[in-house]
Amino acid sequence: MAAELTAHQLIAQHRPTLDLALETIRTRAYWSPHPEHPKAYGENGSLDTAAGKAAFDALAGTRLDLGQPGTDGWVGGEVSPYGIELGVEYPHADLDVLLPAMQAGQKAWRDAGAELRAMVCLEILKRIADRTMEFAQTVMHTCGQAFMMAFQAGGPHAQDRGMEAVAYAYVEQSRTPETAEWTKPQGKRDPLALTKRFTPVPRGIGLVVGCNTFPTWNGYPGLFASLATGNAVLVKPHPRAVLPLALTVQVARDVLTEAGFDPNLVALAAERPGEGIAKTLATRPEIRIIDYTGSTAFGDWLEANARQAQVYTEKAGVNTVIVESTDDYRGMLANLAFSLSLYSGQMCTTPQNLLIPRDGIRTDQGAKSYDEVTADLARAVDGLLGDDARANALLGAIVNPDVKARLEAAAGLGEVALASREVTNPEFPDAVVRTPVIVKLDGAKPEDEAAYTSECFGPVSFAVAVDSADHAVELLRRSVREKGAMTVGAYTTDPQVEESVQEVCLDEAAQLSLNLTGGVYVNQTAAFSDFHGSGGNPAANAALCDGAFVANRFRVVEVRRPA
Repeated sequence: MAAELTAHQLIAQHRPTLDLALETIRTRAYWSPHPEHPKAYGENGSLDTAAGKAAFDALAGTRLDLGQPGTDGWVGGEVSPYGIELGVEYPHADLDVLLPAMQAGQKAWRDAGAELRAMVCLEILKRIADRTMEFAQTVMHTCGQAFMMAFQAGGPHAQDRGMEAVAYAYVEQSRTPETAEWTKPQGKRDPLALTKRFTPVPRGIGLVVGCNTFPTWNGYPGLFASLATGNAVLVKPHPRAVLPLALTVQVARDVLTEAGFDPNLVALAAERPGEGIAKTLATRPEIRIIDYTGSTAFGDWLEANARQAQVYTEKAGVNTVIVESTDDYRGMLANLAFSLSLYSGQMCTTPQNLLIPRDGIRTDQGAKSYDEVTADLARAVDGLLGDDARANALLGAIVNPDVKARLEAAAGLGEVALASREVTNPEFPDAVVRTPVIVKLDGAKPEDEAAYTSECFGPVSFAVAVDSADHAVELLRRSVREKGAMTVGAYTTDPQVEESVQEVCLDEAAQLSLNLTGGVYVNQTAAFSDFHGSGGNPAANAALCDGAFVANRFRVVEVRRPA
């Protein structure tokens, strides 16, 4: 079939966007090609909220036939955390048929070159962006995010991360020239002369193992990094969050076909209940790259057992904030309250441990004791979430029963500074919505250590009393080194404390936010500018997104001949 999207058309449309992305990852300035406000997507048009909701509703009870080879049945069963049965069915794959079919298209995709691959990837992202409001609904109803967060994190922010990966992939592939003329003088004899050609070649099939909480935000970097570097990509979604990634695969297959490439370069691997195909896939010889977000246990298993693959993991950590002093007490409390509440703490970047000196802290409102700080923070969270409508808009829904169980068990770990309460969602009465719990622990008591040194994913935070700022810094270092951290925060007006915290984060490779009191929060990162994770501590072995995240997804092969 003749290509409907020519290379010339794709380059003309998307090269300016790629150039802006390349410039932005160099300067680390703010830039986003995907607007993060719903009004930018039109009112009463095909891109607006109502149209997106209608498109999502139309998917209910349908069979999403992707036209993949090797389909041997149909699977489904997703239930929204808001209580809605999605009823969408997806193809179940015979891997012995699908994987060879995916390999068949790689030669033409490799030979297309880095620029054209980048343009095709950007066209895929554009098509996804055109359906942002539909994708927002799919993320909301598979992950439990409130709509605004599902729209932003599942839409423009995820698309930004995908584009960022494409930009890094292009940089790394174009670092080496396509050809070189090599001449070595030989004195009186004729020089030695060779013509050399350098080709980025893919490793093989990339496997993206999707997560339940942020399937697009966490899935797009690996998907587009592998695809842009010439690899086919098999997407294995979390069983409770299939739809956002299945639609992504559908869009990618359509664009690849229109651009004259094999659509099987991108495929879906949905699974039957309890099938657990991630382990099977991860150790197949065809799988040469794995991108994974999820539990530490399975991430460690992948790193130990998927020996044939280059494995990129984002696992879990114990995120810590040191509260030593502040010149904006009210702003600090408001910032922390929002950080603890957003999406019910179901983010890998949400603070868990708040290390507060037991003798209190210095503030612009005078000295505040440990008890006062914890009580004031509890009041700030209560004030933020006191109105149920606002609470629902910030908290979303609890994504699975395990999170709810951890939340309920946390209250028995120590003195409760802020009790969790149940919030009713009038639009979705079956949704499980809970406010955060804050538990007071003592950093000097061995019996409390097990609680605050383990990750407790969900709306649970520990206000840990420490002996001093030095004690806090010591606990921070040990926590990051042994358990890892995706984020670290600190509030201090003392230059020496600031330097000590910074040195720990540099030594242990943890991303640090200092004295955030406004509209930027420790659990948020901006594509093209912020690094999500570092790859340098146990929480993750890769950063989203840097050169290391893409450079080992391909190798450069040289062919040389006499000139």
